[in-house]
Amino acid sequence: MPQPWQDTSLSAEDRAAALLSSMTLEEKLAQLVGVWPGSEAEEGEDVAPLQHEVSETVDLDGLLPHGVGQLTRPFGTAPVEPAEGAAALARLQTRIAAGNRFGIPALAHEECLTGFFAWRATVFPTPLAWGASFDPALVGRAAELIGGSLRSAGIHQGLAPVLDVVRDARWGRTEESIGEDPYLVATIGTAYVHGLESAGIVATLKHFAGYSASRGGRNHAPVSIGPRELADVILPPFELAVRDGGARSVMHSYNDIDGVPSAANPWLLTELLRDTWGFTGTVVADYFGVSFLELAHRVAATRGDAAGLALSAGVDVELPAVRCFGTPLRDAVRAGEVDEALVDRAALRVLRQKCELGLLDADWSPTPSALAEPAESPAPSGPVGPGLDLDPPGMRAVARELAEESVVLLADDGDMLPLAPDARIAVVGPLADDPAAMLGCYTFPRHVGVEHPELPLGIDVPTLFAALRAELPGARVTHAEGCAAPGPAGFAGDPGAVASAGAAALTAESRLAQAARTAADADVCVAVLGDRSGLFGRGTSGEGCDAADLELPGDQGALLDTLVATGTPVVLVLFTGRPYALGRWSRLLAAAVQAFFPGEEGGPAVAGVLSGRVNPSGRLPVSVPYASGGQPWTYAQPPLGLRGDASSIDPTPLFPFGHGLSYTSFAWERPEADAAEVPTDGETTVRLTVRNTGDRAGTEVVQLYLHDPVARIARPVSLLIGYARVPLRPGETAEVHFAFHADLASYPLRADGTRVVEPGALELRLASSSADSGVRHTVPLTLTGPERTVDHRRRMVCEARVK
Repeated sequence: MPQPWQDTSLSAEDRAAALLSSMTLEEKLAQLVGVWPGSEAEEGEDVAPLQHEVSETVDLDGLLPHGVGQLTRPFGTAPVEPAEGAAALARLQTRIAAGNRFGIPALAHEECLTGFFAWRATVFPTPLAWGASFDPALVGRAAELIGGSLRSAGIHQGLAPVLDVVRDARWGRTEESIGEDPYLVATIGTAYVHGLESAGIVATLKHFAGYSASRGGRNHAPVSIGPRELADVILPPFELAVRDGGARSVMHSYNDIDGVPSAANPWLLTELLRDTWGFTGTVVADYFGVSFLELAHRVAATRGDAAGLALSAGVDVELPAVRCFGTPLRDAVRAGEVDEALVDRAALRVLRQKCELGLLDADWSPTPSALAEPAESPAPSGPVGPGLDLDPPGMRAVARELAEESVVLLADDGDMLPLAPDARIAVVGPLADDPAAMLGCYTFPRHVGVEHPELPLGIDVPTLFAALRAELPGARVTHAEGCAAPGPAGFAGDPGAVASAGAAALTAESRLAQAARTAADADVCVAVLGDRSGLFGRGTSGEGCDAADLELPGDQGALLDTLVATGTPVVLVLFTGRPYALGRWSRLLAAAVQAFFPGEEGGPAVAGVLSGRVNPSGRLPVSVPYASGGQPWTYAQPPLGLRGDASSIDPTPLFPFGHGLSYTSFAWERPEADAAEVPTDGETTVRLTVRNTGDRAGTEVVQLYLHDPVARIARPVSLLIGYARVPLRPGETAEVHFAFHADLASYPLRADGTRVVEPGALELRLASSSADSGVRHTVPLTLTGPERTVDHRRRMVCEARVK
């Protein structure tokens, strides 16, 4: 007969409470820690902050009688054939469940920022590319496929999405973020959460909160922001993803805010997240984050103190391994230094989540669906059968679609693009024939694969050089490196070092000369420059790879100067994890194309844009600076944040947030609102007709910005509150409807974050970018009635419909 906690007719809360009441302190604590199988055996470079300094050998046999809460990165620690990895995970789960008296398995988590973080798995575009797509529906589809892939292999929780709003593009983790605008981050991120959760995967929001606002763009640096900036910029993406996305997990950030580390902040993790927003899931530690309270922040003297601070603040699970929540926390509880009720609170949340995932059901099986029974025929959209294909055609197709939508045409003089099918094309640059150009730091090849140079990528990642040759078979396509690959020299594990071996003997001068000859002998030169991602200084972009400035890394600026000087028209293609200053070449290029680590299908996607097969529709999720100075800067500035005569520094970007060109043209006609006056608790519909006036199909991205002429605090001059992708055939028209609610004009008036909607004049700007030059039409509105105070139940999304 099943035990009460196995009775599926009871609520998850009741089942978890019944199990908790039967557990010893040691058994409860065991549910609050993770185990990282195989991490001790990996002797290479760190893949988590201070991994090898903080990690300790774990006696798994000694833990089993009490149980194991989580398993850390069973696929993302070392390369393993997917089916073998799933089988090994199933065996380990069998061992864990058999080792404790309640038969409780572990909850297995994995990274999934650009897809299932496993060898041979599809690599989707990086989150900055999601933002460039301005397409929540497509991002949600990608997340659903990723979630299905994770679930089929026995994974329960995905550590994504990153909802940090970019505040300083020098920050190495800019590539992991969706953009510099809180509304874009909130809506795209929430769509990703929907996708993961719909596939049965626990989505984990990170990093809560303020991580991206670190001083100087430095990883793990303190954060100095005021409560209004926190409330208006940093928190809304998390708020929407919890409220509307249904995220079931949140990961605290590493940083402190005004001296209080997030892992020890009860206001953040309990009062705001749970008491105000109503979050009921689990709060997990960023890797070693609890230990960092002792070792980095120095707000705790011992491991037990660190555990008590984190548990009291609201951290439920220590990841990635047991260090503080094990024996140190047990001893602190028994000494009366930590209330056991706090342990019960966290354990109940963990057990409730395990109930929801079916891990406490009497018929639970450790065998994941992919290893159960083979499907009758291969499914186009997901892995099937014992072979466990993690890169099936259906997933590659969505990865290609997202990559294509994310490519941004920055500039085009109209003469060189699309490329002529019979042109002589010189493809020049250290990233032109390097698969790493497509991949961010949270992809398996760049995160783990670089430690295994003998290992093939496991997936097909066409380079731009190869993709262009396939795209334009009638063209003569030649290649030269031009300069060394960006990044630290001599990182032995990097496959890019092998790719560059043929040119290793060339001097910098001879490489430039060779590139100049190649470009001069062509009708057009495609200069392929940018980043090569890595971790902790082993790349030019990625976690711990912060930039001193926003100049192109390495010798790439000199290479671009050389190519421009040949007189051959130059089309610049950037594969990067952040924007770089391009002002000095702004009048010298025939065209410029931006791709943010577009994933395994990025080469064909960009080649399709260059050939004209793909009409670009990407829009910038971050501003591209004119010059490297004036940072940090984002578009949502109050008046004093814009260019002014009081300073000699002009922060105006070369290409603003929301900017992007097309190979066709669009007319925006007949803007109107249903009402010119709207109550402070009311709404109206704003309409706009968009017509494709060109000769080819294309997609316009209509952006709606709010301008508040006078407020009681200094407000951004312009702030995104809505957007819509409008696909149109030549000559076709569509009507875009935006449902504007007065709540969207609210702002945090008081320092405690309390938001108000005040009466007065507003201006809605229908625009192609955030810049004044991008404004196509303005719609004046007046809010009438009393001032209103609003909270987390306010309207946060301006619904857009295309008819």
